[in-house]
Amino acid sequence: MTANQPKPLLPVINRPIMEHVLRLLKRHGFTETVVTVQFLAALVRNYFGDGDELGMSLYYATEDTPLGTAGSVKNAADKLRDERFLVISGDALTDIDLTDMVRFHRENGAMVTIGLKRVPNPLEFGIVIVDDQGRVERFLEKPTWGQVFSDTVNTGIYVMEPEVLDEIAVGESVDWSGDVFPKLLERGAPLYGYVAEGYWEDVGTHESYLKAQADVLSGRVKVDIDAFEVSPGIWVAEGASVDADAILKGPLYIGDYAKVEAGAELREYSVLGSNAVVREGAFLHRAAVHDNVYVGPSTHLRGCVIGKNTDLMTGARVEEGAVVGDECIIEAEAYISSGVKIYPFKTIEAGAVINNSVIWEPRGQRNLFGPRGVSGLVNVEITPELCVRLASAYATTLKKGASVITSRDSSRAARAFKRAVISALNASAINVLDLEAAALPVARFHTAREKAVGGIALRTTPGDPQSVDIVFMDEHGADLSPAAQRKLDRVFARQEFRRAFPGEIAELSFPARAVEDYTHELLRCVDITGVRDADMKVVVDCAGGTSSLVLPSLLGRVGVDVLTVNNRLDDASPTETFAERRRDLQRLAELVSSSRAAFGVRFDPVGERVALVDEMGQLISEERALLVVLDLVAAERRGGRVALPVTTTRVAEQVCRFHGVQAEWTSTAIDALTAAARRPEMVFAADGRGGFIVPEFGPTVDGLAVFLRLLGLVARTRLSLSQIDARIPEAKLLRRTVPTPWAAKGAVMRSVIEAAEHHRIDTTDGVRVVAEDGSWALVLPDPAEAVTHLWAEGSDVDSAQVMIEHWARVVEEAAGG
Repeated sequence: MTANQPKPLLPVINRPIMEHVLRLLKRHGFTETVVTVQFLAALVRNYFGDGDELGMSLYYATEDTPLGTAGSVKNAADKLRDERFLVISGDALTDIDLTDMVRFHRENGAMVTIGLKRVPNPLEFGIVIVDDQGRVERFLEKPTWGQVFSDTVNTGIYVMEPEVLDEIAVGESVDWSGDVFPKLLERGAPLYGYVAEGYWEDVGTHESYLKAQADVLSGRVKVDIDAFEVSPGIWVAEGASVDADAILKGPLYIGDYAKVEAGAELREYSVLGSNAVVREGAFLHRAAVHDNVYVGPSTHLRGCVIGKNTDLMTGARVEEGAVVGDECIIEAEAYISSGVKIYPFKTIEAGAVINNSVIWEPRGQRNLFGPRGVSGLVNVEITPELCVRLASAYATTLKKGASVITSRDSSRAARAFKRAVISALNASAINVLDLEAAALPVARFHTAREKAVGGIALRTTPGDPQSVDIVFMDEHGADLSPAAQRKLDRVFARQEFRRAFPGEIAELSFPARAVEDYTHELLRCVDITGVRDADMKVVVDCAGGTSSLVLPSLLGRVGVDVLTVNNRLDDASPTETFAERRRDLQRLAELVSSSRAAFGVRFDPVGERVALVDEMGQLISEERALLVVLDLVAAERRGGRVALPVTTTRVAEQVCRFHGVQAEWTSTAIDALTAAARRPEMVFAADGRGGFIVPEFGPTVDGLAVFLRLLGLVARTRLSLSQIDARIPEAKLLRRTVPTPWAAKGAVMRSVIEAAEHHRIDTTDGVRVVAEDGSWALVLPDPAEAVTHLWAEGSDVDSAQVMIEHWARVVEEAAGG
């Protein structure tokens, strides 16, 4: 929709969004306005001119390069008088009471007043927390669900004093929320938030665009509609011709000089642009049809957008969520499926069934990235075509000529899909260093050590042999941060992929000593002194995975007696079910006990996570395993810091304090843990789900490295794992999951903040409420599912139960349960 026009010019009820904004400004007395423009600036200038038709004075400030939200205003400083001014977006539909907002600003003596609005999904906005007087306490730009502690977001509407412009460098890209406001807040400047009661919709998606049309027609937003209401909810503009036998069911809008023939049916929330023609038998429901569109006989449009100057011939059908760009021709009987995007200036042949966008089918899930990267059923959700597009999008975010590491687990699906990934990367001018089948820690190691800017690993989804995960890594070998994921997601959604010229097609190579280089560095970095003298025996289960490719060269140089099981690559069963995992752990426990081994370890199929069995043949739970390894590391180091997610039992804090080590709490996102582990003072990090980080070797989760580290620790301490476990207090940590509709998640977190008003709170991830006696509860929205997770820990199980019941009720009531 914006391929050939700027978003502020998109029509809502036949007027550009920006015109609705300018009319709002005029209603509140703002008649002198500077418009900052960059993309297709001439179109904006040509449409609005000097503002005389609107009874306003418009001036323009053009950016040669993007200057950010604050930099663009600074660029217009010479056109602003030395007095208070208002900043408002030209592509958000609103009827907020600007006069009252200015009054609030003036009465509070504010330097900046930020317009705030409560929204169901705050992920794409900046969250702002204010105190009871409206003074700003904290900012958080585009949070993850774990960082959502309110549904009150920044609308991008500001009232400002002129001295604010002194904070912005000339000609530089500067952002209000990311750069200027935090600096002012830190300095103690009077920043206030005005919670607006009016309507506000950031028109940034096709869904929000259609919603804005419907909201105007429903009267939810006060704008000027340039038409006559010929009957309740039926708006017909000047010069329109509507046959008496046409069927109209409002609310709907028919633009000036449009024509609707007999037998045509226009249903709720349909919008016709100027000079549109709707022939007999056509059916429109929740369709936004722009100017000069021809809708042929028996055409069927539902929940879609049709760009200007497009022709839809007899019997054409466009389904929910589809978008047809400007100046397209949709020939007779063509069928455009739900969600398909037809870019401008295309022709769809007669009778064609279009299930994909013009080149590729659209993304069909809420979020591209889940907790394990991009996941889905083999050859249903994850196909070779999808792999090509994903890799092309990833390559588009990188510089031409860069290098990327690729690897896979032992499965046939991962092997097939990796070939598609490599082809797309090479075709996009990205060199590939392919490790073939490799343990994931080996792939992460080489991504960080080689001259690579990232990596892609394909693996079978844990516990689901029918599905596959595609893991994208940054230059440190860590999973992509949420910000990098969003960037990749945007490129993928736009489907604007870079292609290399023939001479730029990149190379594919195979590093010769991948495993040897990894094991050599691992043995150099990890302390295994005392292992040879301890005369230890351990039992290792490779789970038929890629750790079996590493262990032979690793264990041969350690000097420990090892009994290995499942020490092979199993391409037919690359993962295991929950029942199979329990069976294998039971077998491992029996082997440890019968062989009198010091301990047993079971790797996951990619060598990243471990399960531990003590010398008595008892499985150590994931929570207790974290505490046991933490105790060993802390006792030996006697200093430094450890990084743990906020969901970890506070018994870990007791262990740290006892040994003179300091705990640092991170969010549950794995990238936050790896970022913390990169700091030089870190001696240990773990996620509580079998994932451990050995910072002296690398900042990423590595089962092989923690196994080697554990060998050295047990050998030197001369204590068994059961003895260490016995000296650590029991945790009283409970967990619960509460169903939460997506639209209610922001309101839920606001309710939690309000309910915790008299308690100490921590918003590292979600909202953690801390009582005076140290007991705590954590409320954390799930980033991928419509649920909210709760944890509670007390001095005993009963107090923890009371806490989790209380906060579960708060969540359920706020979610409408």
